[in-house]
Amino acid sequence: MTTKAEAVRAMFTRIARRYDLMNSLMTAGLHHAWRAAVARAAAAAPEGPVLDLATGTADLALALRAAAPGRLVVGADFSLGMLREARAKLAARRARRVPLLAADALALPFRDGAFACVMSAFLLRNLEDLERGLAEMRRVTRPGGRVITLDIVRPAAPVWGALVGLYFRRVVPAIGALVAGDRHAYTYLPQSVARFVTPAELGTLMERVGLRDVRRRSLGLGTIALHIGVVPERA
Repeated sequence: MTTKAEAVRAMFTRIARRYDLMNSLMTAGLHHAWRAAVARAAAAAPEGPVLDLATGTADLALALRAAAPGRLVVGADFSLGMLREARAKLAARRARRVPLLAADALALPFRDGAFACVMSAFLLRNLEDLERGLAEMRRVTRPGGRVITLDIVRPAAPVWGALVGLYFRRVVPAIGALVAGDRHAYTYLPQSVARFVTPAELGTLMERVGLRDVRRRSLGLGTIALHIGVVPERA
């Protein structure tokens, strides 16, 4: 039986070549501004390397390189198709200090406290075990470092939430079928949002795995949530 992780990996590999175009079409290009907000938060983390988890086509890694040119950014993803697209983009832009590797977010191949910051964009909804994924992000972040996440959430306003839900359920799959040739992948998107925790619940989970001073910010008229948690200093 195919696991969720295997299905998600295969899905992202299928859509890798059209991923950037689909993101721009679905968000009217706003995803770049959202990633820039994550990059600014990561740039404010203590000195040290940053892990861009589920790097995809490396847009977030590039945003951080623009915000903090001196930072070492490591990009990790479990989709080889996405990593191929990321390597091509980084090479085209002559972006240095952004090594890429294949890695499972639920079992990261890094020592405890390896990074000053771990950031991710649109990863969490895809995890088979959300709490375990957050715990891994916290584990590989050093004391005083930051864990920063960006993801799609259900809007709190009922009317706006209904409109967004209609857009995701009807319009996005149609665009996915036309542009990416994969209606199924873009039918998964609204389903994953509907099953996802609320921003408040995500904040609680981040605290449960040991992060402190967790704060969140709404973007995209409440459809996007940015969370920042701090790994406490050792006593």
